Amino acid sequence: MSSPNIQNGNLFSHGMVSVLAAQFLSALADNALLFAAIALLKSQHAPEWQMPLLQEAFVVAFILLAPFVGPFADAIPKGRAMLFANGMKLLGATAMLSGVHPLLAYNLVGVGAAAYSPAKYGILSELVGPDKLVKANSLMEGSTIVAILLGAVMGGLLADWSVQGALTAIVACYLLAALSNLLIPRLPAAHPVQRLSPVALVKDFGIAMRILLRNRDARFSLFGTSVFWGSGSTLRFLLVAWVPVALLIENNHVPANLSGVVAIGIAFGAAAAARLVTLNSVNRALPAGIAIGLLIMVFAQVTSMPTAVVMLVLIGACGGFYVVPLNAMLQERGHESVGAGHAIAVQNFFENLSMLLMVGFYVLMNKAGVSVVATATGFGALVLTGIALLAWWRVSKANATARLIEEANR
Repeated sequence: MSSPNIQNGNLFSHGMVSVLAAQFLSALADNALLFAAIALLKSQHAPEWQMPLLQEAFVVAFILLAPFVGPFADAIPKGRAMLFANGMKLLGATAMLSGVHPLLAYNLVGVGAAAYSPAKYGILSELVGPDKLVKANSLMEGSTIVAILLGAVMGGLLADWSVQGALTAIVACYLLAALSNLLIPRLPAAHPVQRLSPVALVKDFGIAMRILLRNRDARFSLFGTSVFWGSGSTLRFLLVAWVPVALLIENNHVPANLSGVVAIGIAFGAAAAARLVTLNSVNRALPAGIAIGLLIMVFAQVTSMPTAVVMLVLIGACGGFYVVPLNAMLQERGHESVGAGHAIAVQNFFENLSMLLMVGFYVLMNKAGVSVVATATGFGALVLTGIALLAWWRVSKANATARLIEEANR
């Protein structure tokens, strides 16, 4: 069902501004909470391998809830779905502040994030038309990147000052995000759910997944963004272990700040993608994706802060330029077929499965005693191989299709 806002195509309508504000506050709290939780585990003298398990506890909610959050986002006004999801995040952060184990509390935040993601991205295709969808995604990513930057810096600095103070500030951010959700216009439900049984929803999710996987563009976007976000999630924890080894710095805010540096790069890349890439020229993003793995391999050998900053900005810029067009393409293909909420839920399933596997691989390397430099180098090679294979597959398919069309026109 179309929203009237699509006709005017205004990127800065009341609805878009409200969505961007809510996303900014929620993402700010999300990113601050991760570093506050890491600091909390350190203060409890938890084993080092438990820190990346925070991410595992977070993403398992995305995987288990994937069949349900898409229909949930499409069945009610997406602004209200975002409000409910932020309420769950608020509950998890409050639980952590109250003394609940960080892994369990962070899992509750993951439940909220799982419900939030299909709504926040799915609402974009209801507010703007296809011609402005990449630009709308760029605004969303830009808002998110600024929040990641400030949230990482805030989380690291406040955690070095007081873990409890950091958690209190994060709870306040989630509360403000929930209040901002109330300002989002009540748009019509995109695809009301016909059947409410869990079995029916799982079957519905499976049907949506099969439809998307049969579509060449949607399939490429699902796999391409999954490799990117799996690598980004793992890189964040690699930084926590890499800083003391390569830069000889022992605190919480330097790894957090370096994560923010990556976010600055992503913002530049997202802005460039909005200007240079459309849904019809997505292949322009492929070289940047391939470069991510190469840059990570080079970064692993760095031993100075200035060089590390430059490398991380480049990694982020390539990532932003690569992932924003792929997100927009999946939203449009999903909006045309299974509903944007369903499409983003399927995307979340693949992306978080990728995160679970990649971070799990890092946990195993950590427990096995492999050096962080060797782990980062191997991880970069894995990312390079994965994205290069996807790019080769897409280009070869496009070339084969072009040859068939040419032969048919002779």
